[in-house]
Amino acid sequence: MSTFRYPHMEKQRDVWKWKCKCFLPIFTKKEMFNCWIWIFILLCRRSIADENSTRDADIFPSSPEIERGSTLKLFCVLGKHYTPHRNASHIIWKLNRELIAQENYNIVNETVSSITINNFTHNKAHVKCFIKYLGKEQLLVHTEVKSGFPPDTPRNISCIYDVDIKLTCNWTSGRETNLATNYTLHRKIMSVQGPIMQEWKISVCQSKTESCSFHYPNIPFGDNLCFQVKAENVLGEASSDCVPINMEEIERFQPPEILSLKKYAGIKQLLTVTWKIPEKSTRLLDVKCQIRYRNLYLNSSEIDTVMVASGEEISTHNLTGLWDSTEYLVAIRCISVESKLWSEWCKEEMATTEDKAPSEKVDLWRVIESSTSSGNRSVYLMWKLLSNFPPHGRILGYKIQYFPENNAALQMTNFTSDKKITLLLNEEAYIISLTAYNSAGNSPAAILRIPSTDEKSSQIIEAVRTFTTEEEVILEWTVSKPEVTEYVVEWYEEMETDPFCRSWQYISNSTKWKPNKKNFKSFVCYNMSVYPIYGNKVAAPYSIQTYVQEKKPSEGPVADTGFPGKNEVTIKWNEISKDKRNGFINNYTIFYKPEGGKELNETVNSDVLQYTLRSLQANTQYTVYIMASNRAGGTSGEPKTFKTLKFNKEDVIFIALPVGLSMLFLLGLWITCIMKKHLFKKVCWPDVPNPAESVAVQWPLDTAMGVACEDKTRGLENISVLEDCFPEEEHERSLLMDCEKCVSGSTDINTNEAQNISEYKLTLLNSDKKILNNEEQEVAKHLSPSMPYIITDQDFRSQIHSALIPSKKLQPIKMLEDDLCDSQQISIKNEENDNEEVLNREDFSEKSPFNPYLRNSVKTREFLVSENLSEHSKNEPKSQATVLPGLQQNVVGQSYITLDMVGLATAQ
Repeated sequence: MSTFRYPHMEKQRDVWKWKCKCFLPIFTKKEMFNCWIWIFILLCRRSIADENSTRDADIFPSSPEIERGSTLKLFCVLGKHYTPHRNASHIIWKLNRELIAQENYNIVNETVSSITINNFTHNKAHVKCFIKYLGKEQLLVHTEVKSGFPPDTPRNISCIYDVDIKLTCNWTSGRETNLATNYTLHRKIMSVQGPIMQEWKISVCQSKTESCSFHYPNIPFGDNLCFQVKAENVLGEASSDCVPINMEEIERFQPPEILSLKKYAGIKQLLTVTWKIPEKSTRLLDVKCQIRYRNLYLNSSEIDTVMVASGEEISTHNLTGLWDSTEYLVAIRCISVESKLWSEWCKEEMATTEDKAPSEKVDLWRVIESSTSSGNRSVYLMWKLLSNFPPHGRILGYKIQYFPENNAALQMTNFTSDKKITLLLNEEAYIISLTAYNSAGNSPAAILRIPSTDEKSSQIIEAVRTFTTEEEVILEWTVSKPEVTEYVVEWYEEMETDPFCRSWQYISNSTKWKPNKKNFKSFVCYNMSVYPIYGNKVAAPYSIQTYVQEKKPSEGPVADTGFPGKNEVTIKWNEISKDKRNGFINNYTIFYKPEGGKELNETVNSDVLQYTLRSLQANTQYTVYIMASNRAGGTSGEPKTFKTLKFNKEDVIFIALPVGLSMLFLLGLWITCIMKKHLFKKVCWPDVPNPAESVAVQWPLDTAMGVACEDKTRGLENISVLEDCFPEEEHERSLLMDCEKCVSGSTDINTNEAQNISEYKLTLLNSDKKILNNEEQEVAKHLSPSMPYIITDQDFRSQIHSALIPSKKLQPIKMLEDDLCDSQQISIKNEENDNEEVLNREDFSEKSPFNPYLRNSVKTREFLVSENLSEHSKNEPKSQATVLPGLQQNVVGQSYITLDMVGLATAQ
């Protein structure tokens, strides 16, 4: 136990040392008081720490560092706080978070437990000591364990002596120890005593890295020094051999200082540089310096070497063979002739050589806009310096001269410092000359001809094609005139609208152009044109479009379904914007799918922007989207939905046409009825003459009113209406035949008058089983005196005729009963002459619609018999009698009966 080190004991020793130091010096009262306070605080903290450590536990050795792969052994000691209830058997060990196996435990005594771990390979690990009691684990103490290697012997010792500043040595330590390692650099003086070489230590330098420096003035200069490095850690130490190093060989100067760098007027291609060597570097030995000058135009460097004699501080050197009007950067470094180490490069200085007039003409090109209505046009001139070396000198500006081709006296001149200008020219042909100038003179003129607006140039180039390789874009063309040997290739981005952003290049003696792909942007469309040049004229160009590299479009077309039909729909879409095509569109594919069905597609060419999908299902919802494709792939647009119609136009027309025609027919019929309502009323509902308003006789108003007043329920309520059973055509013939019979028997009219009248009535009427009752006779009594007229057969015909021709009027004839046959006879005799005239003029059965009321009036007959009629006449049978409502004179809407072919006899 005594062999182990207890850290708390060492700390207590240090504290007492500090206590002793507090008493030795002579303090003031205040300082002495502060010292006693600190002693008291430290004693209290120590007593508490001792109590806790005794009460809890301790682990030793604390924070051990062992060799990688060796055996680790630790001890855990319980304090008095845990005894006698717990002992070392309750201690368990963990490595990091893993429980160590029980076979590695060792119980030393009741309060001490040890752990042994063989082949410990962790770089760093935590070993923890726990006490387990009643199923609970409590951490007692833990420690950090590191494993590593002893140091290797340092090697490759080298030193650099910065004159009068510092001496720095470097070495390699070998294998990484993974433990804290300290290095000590020993500088020794070697002396020879006989055959034995002795080493005397002068100074040491300590470091934790692989470098250490001695600083001025602790830097003795000599040629008999050696250097040794010693490495050590907790696992061991190792020392290198003492390596002899000549101080003159490791001497390094400070960088020199450039005093001036200038050109001389009138001397071309020359710069003079002057520099100063640091004073501490001027020894008895000569110094060698290097001058580096770098051409900024080429970004390349050259070096001149200059020897400086010992003792010289300032040196001068001329740099020759430089380019005219070119900027150069100059830097210098120096070295002793005995040393192996160059100084650092000094700070660079810049200067420009003497100007020279530009020796090459500029590279000139133009873009010509179409002429306006006034005949003027804009010509955009742009130029660049040729890429030949050496450069043409510093350019101060450019002079542009231009004049009409046919009139050089009208020359105009412009100056500019830019590399572009816009000229406003008329429709004539122009000659343009451009020169660059600087302080030494002008460059040769670049000449370009602008053709007139009405000049037509021939098409010399027949075809142009382009393709790409891994690193190049190849453009080649064929021409119809082999004598043309110079061309201009012009290219620019398709979306570029600024004429000055175009690029061009002159090609001579070749029909192929191979630029690098890095000069073009990927996924961008370029317009390329090839212009043949013969003499000072530029022929018509041949233009194409190309992509250096393609990828699928950034977005797809948006479908517009429009108005779907029943079985078809027309899909329309717009072209993808040029900046999102990323290549040439080869085709469009329309994908469409019915709801719950299989997806179908149709592919069309790139120039088609609408397509009609046919054979679709009626009244069905579809989803449609369009994919635009190029050589790199395809991109689909946003899906759209549409629903086909249940009926198409033909179906709607087929349904709507009959309905419309029916409505038009009904509308026409309604309009006709409105316009012809009087005619229809006259035909269908004729005005029936009211006997009360007749002018033929005068109604006895007082009698009629008396009858109405006596009994409103009486009157004509029981009037019998006799309806004919014969057809309409036979009815009239029967009437005529009856009249002929009456005429033939007219010789004895006085004797057989009553009998003939009865026979005529019997022929006219169908036998009726009903007979007028007493009320009918009573009405006849009241009406007979006021209606003493008879309507003859002629009057019947006149009544029918009057229904069709209003100019005809019935002629009521007031006759006695004994004159009936005479009038009928006269009527029959005149019938032969009038029948043809009357019936031919008004053929109511064929040419005019028959009045239904008159037809009823023919079929139906009413007899009102007076009390004074003969008994024979009263007992005449009646046919099909019906009871009518009571008759009231001059009452609107009342029922009444037309009396025709009926004779009324009044008993006066």
